[in-house]
Amino acid sequence: MNDQHAAPTPAPAVERRPAAAFAPVGSRFYAVIVSVMAVVVVLSNIGASKGVEFGPIITDGGFFLFPLAYILGDVVSEVYGWKASRRAVLATFAMAAFAALSFWVMIVLPPASFYDGQEALERTLGPIWLVVVASLAGFLVGQLSNALVMVSLKKRHGERRLIVRLLGSTGVGEFLDTLIFCSIAASVIGIDSWGAFWNYVAVGFLFKTAVEVVLSPVTALVIGWVKRREPGYVAAVAQAKRAQGEPAA
Repeated sequence: MNDQHAAPTPAPAVERRPAAAFAPVGSRFYAVIVSVMAVVVVLSNIGASKGVEFGPIITDGGFFLFPLAYILGDVVSEVYGWKASRRAVLATFAMAAFAALSFWVMIVLPPASFYDGQEALERTLGPIWLVVVASLAGFLVGQLSNALVMVSLKKRHGERRLIVRLLGSTGVGEFLDTLIFCSIAASVIGIDSWGAFWNYVAVGFLFKTAVEVVLSPVTALVIGWVKRREPGYVAAVAQAKRAQGEPAA
């Protein structure tokens, strides 16, 4: 039989990825989030100079603050994208470094004859520069890894599976951050054995990760709140949907 006039075989359908949108950084929300991130990291660095024990658990005085920086980082990554997240991390890095420099200047300034707190000031803020080096190295690697995983998963899944993005990025970012931070800061807070060091690493990683896991529904609610009120995000979502032939509404 002559099959010259047979119907052509249809080309296989190409799977289309869901639309992924990111807002520009020109609104007030981005600036506020980055400012709060910087404050949280600076306060964490001060608290981290104090070793803390809860029975067999060893941590530092900033343990309850630092997870907030990652939650805010998740908001920036999800709403504003990789470049904006990188900018936020670098800005926070710069503010923490400036704070450490300021502490150093405060210490080296000659104390007044009536001032009797110089020793306490040095004891509290003196180790800060080492803690800041540890914190900034861990924060830089951890936050950038967190943002990269978050944005990559969003480009794959679009607006779906937000909790998966939050948990996946948290595991990667917090592990790298904790390992780098503890490796540098352990000696500053008085840890002098491998057992105590790995306790410090394990507790830090598990605590920070557990906090983010527990708070992931809250993080998702905050992200949703920002998305609905961020004009640039609403417009970006509509544009991404139109580009894929989906209804914008």
